[in-house]
Amino acid sequence: MRVRTPRICVGLSLSGNKSLNSGLCNSLCSAHILVFVTLSCHRCTAQCTQRGHTSPLPTFPPRLSTRSSALLPHLNPAEFPQTRSSSGSPGTMSDSSTFDTNVVTVTRFVMEQGRKAKGTGELTTLLNSLCTAVKAISSAVRKAGIAHLYGIAGSTNVTGDQVKKLDILSNDLVINMIKSSFTSCVLVSEENDKAIIVEPDRRGKYIVCFDPLDGSSNIDCLVSIGTIFAIYKKTSDDEPCEKDALQPGRNLVAAGYALYGSATMIVLSTGQGVNCFMLDPAIGEFILVERDVKIKKRGKIYSLNEGYAKYFDPAVTEYLQNKKFPQDGSEPYGSRYIGSMVADVHRTLMYGGIFLYPGNLKSPKGKLRLLYECNPIAFIIEQAGGLATSGTQRILDVQPESLHQRVPFVVGSPDDVNEYLSFVKKFS
Repeated sequence: MRVRTPRICVGLSLSGNKSLNSGLCNSLCSAHILVFVTLSCHRCTAQCTQRGHTSPLPTFPPRLSTRSSALLPHLNPAEFPQTRSSSGSPGTMSDSSTFDTNVVTVTRFVMEQGRKAKGTGELTTLLNSLCTAVKAISSAVRKAGIAHLYGIAGSTNVTGDQVKKLDILSNDLVINMIKSSFTSCVLVSEENDKAIIVEPDRRGKYIVCFDPLDGSSNIDCLVSIGTIFAIYKKTSDDEPCEKDALQPGRNLVAAGYALYGSATMIVLSTGQGVNCFMLDPAIGEFILVERDVKIKKRGKIYSLNEGYAKYFDPAVTEYLQNKKFPQDGSEPYGSRYIGSMVADVHRTLMYGGIFLYPGNLKSPKGKLRLLYECNPIAFIIEQAGGLATSGTQRILDVQPESLHQRVPFVVGSPDDVNEYLSFVKKFS
């Protein structure tokens, strides 16, 4: 009996579903074995098509590593030209190159910035620990349904919000990662009533205020959610205490947010502009994709919860009327409201416009918290050239009086925010 030697077809699984692609290959030729690697090859496909079959998987010339060549000795790496960004400089994932061997990760980026500032590297270590927490949260968010992490944990947090299971998990992850980095002395979380004082043998010089999972009311319906953080430096030599965290936003050393959406992204500022890093799941690193982001001077979108229109101040009501029915002949603004501040703010940063969560008759001070929501977002937007205000003063100048203090919040493109302030002034 003649034994048929299996042929090897090398394919790229675009869907990430190996069983699906295996089924496609097996349906074509039971004598062929599909090997899942991160490349494909014209020669292997040709071997398959010679038998009258067409590969269901797209092929393209890959970049071969030494390891890839060892696994597939019939492939010659010289046949596949290497690519670099057009400028010849280290590229990013946003370049058109198939794969860049000199990518800028968030760690590399912060180290370079720290070296210029002659820093100690402690901030880099802290940001690394936050990135690790974000990766873990991202993984948990994506398998929350399978791991039974949806639903309410059966309690409310200190600000009155229902606590979800993912809230608790995310909070524990961020706290443990920061503590284990030996870089901080005081932690302030939305989920904890009091400040967390780090044990003496694990202390550093930084204070971190964070919302571990912003927009968690949207978890169960799969809407984008995020993590927000603000980093301050301790200003006294005294024993760490809650008072150390009550600093205005202008004292921020760094701030950022992570967005868990169609991809996982960290938007970060260390006071020298705003940069965006996207998580590449293949290598588990955040890769620089947008450098020195700037917000538009004026946008075409306003964002707020108009369900509270009955309780709006006259200034807000008239401003919205002007956006919907402009008297100068300009186009009316579009309305977009997701209900997760990180998602709404990120859209505002990318497209321009204005995001509002003002005070109203029911909540005169608004609903957003100053230390770990408004300050870090205001810091990022201002670094990108935008404005952030409470309606009466710049957000970064507000002196906190308590850990969970709320404040009215309006942020966005400078022309849009200034126009809003003109209506506030008119009715003040």
